[in-house]
Amino acid sequence: MHVLVTGATGYIGGRLVPRLLETGHRVTALVRDARRYPGRAEAQTIELIEADLLDADTLAASLAAHRFDAAYYLVHSMMGGGDFAERDRQAAQHFAATVRDCPHVIYLGGLMPDTHEDNASPHLASRAQTGQVLQNALQGRVTEFRAGPIIGSGSASFEMVRYLTERLPVMLTPRWVHNAVTPIAVRDVLAYLLAVLDAGPIGIVDIGAAPLTFAEMMQRYARCRGLARRTILTTPFLAPALAARWIGFVTPITNRLAVPLVEGVTHSLLADTDRARALFPQIQPIPYERAVQLAVQRTLSGRIETRWTGALGEHNRFNLTDREGLIRECRRIEVHAPPQHVFNTFTALGGDTGWPAWNGAWKIRGWIDQLIGGPGLRRGRRSPTELIEGETLDFWRVEQIEPHHRLLLRAEMKLPGRAWLQFDAQPAENNPARTQLTQTACFEPKGLPGLIYWYALYPAHLLIFRDMIHALAKRAEHAHANETIPPHPPP
Repeated sequence: MHVLVTGATGYIGGRLVPRLLETGHRVTALVRDARRYPGRAEAQTIELIEADLLDADTLAASLAAHRFDAAYYLVHSMMGGGDFAERDRQAAQHFAATVRDCPHVIYLGGLMPDTHEDNASPHLASRAQTGQVLQNALQGRVTEFRAGPIIGSGSASFEMVRYLTERLPVMLTPRWVHNAVTPIAVRDVLAYLLAVLDAGPIGIVDIGAAPLTFAEMMQRYARCRGLARRTILTTPFLAPALAARWIGFVTPITNRLAVPLVEGVTHSLLADTDRARALFPQIQPIPYERAVQLAVQRTLSGRIETRWTGALGEHNRFNLTDREGLIRECRRIEVHAPPQHVFNTFTALGGDTGWPAWNGAWKIRGWIDQLIGGPGLRRGRRSPTELIEGETLDFWRVEQIEPHHRLLLRAEMKLPGRAWLQFDAQPAENNPARTQLTQTACFEPKGLPGLIYWYALYPAHLLIFRDMIHALAKRAEHAHANETIPPHPPP
């Protein structure tokens, strides 16, 4: 089939596309920024279309010449802030109008609490509204899967359970941690999304494994990891907003994502899976414990396909160009190693490896950022050795990557301005076996607060950036001397 996938850079879409290709389908991916996709393994075997679902005219023009056998709608504004429900409604309307001739649209939504949408959180209600918009516009041609917490390496639900359980042997929690929810393994979500291509449009279908309370999910995670049983104390006074802030502090989940996750479990989320079993008898959802084991294995081995941080979110791409008001701190050094070794060294920054100089200072900066509502260093990185454009690295996002030569990071920490960190590895003029490593920190201050921020920290930046480029050079030279890929010496 010729299949359209929206949300191809997201957690589910990023895993679905390669599986569609493996099963022989022709894939077109609709993305907001096509420049971010080339780093993915399947980039050369799919067609990329760049368009914004909120811009009806350009969306229609971009897809006018295409006819699809099926289209996946895998986008939402969960972290968008502001009037996300209205944006979701508009995006769904524009999409439905654009693919009105498509015989099958497949949407992944969320379970509704106790089957009553009036009890749903604003974000779950928005997911249901999106499904209704698609159903009304494309009558009889929509499949809407409704799923609860998705458990898989890199998923927000798994990361929340993982960090809370591993870091807190004793927890003071709201009473609603004893509400039942229906989790599902990410591999089973993908299995349903693939299988429905052969089934055709089937309306609304709940999917999931056996229900558990959120408290049981944490206890079973602890058992899978060989941890002592967690002590979970409940209180009626912990409101969802306060609980979300606590989760945002303890886990890598940002406050803006923690809020909808917490609000989503303040009521029971139970799936009626009778239709799923009847329509897809070949899919037997794996138990929660098995999903946790698989997610842990992939996380510890660094084989995470996609993460919840991978989608572009609300931020647009900012190109780093020379312009008035841009402050630069540039350093160069000649490295006794070829460019590939140097490149592999600076693309291994962050995550569990840490930063090669003043790692404690980076941790303090991340802690401060976390306190003021930024991501801090908690997001880490998807893979210890691989980076692709658009994904996150601690409190940075990979803005551009040129294999063996260049890495450009854009700061997503809370700043009075915009900041970038760039590394370039080029063959030295007089000796191609050596490399000229250039490290450039750039800052575009926003008004007087931005200037005060930059110059107040300038003495610290001098030390940190000076020592970092020398540390990177030493790591690359050590790797070259031992003919190994520089990967992760302890920070």
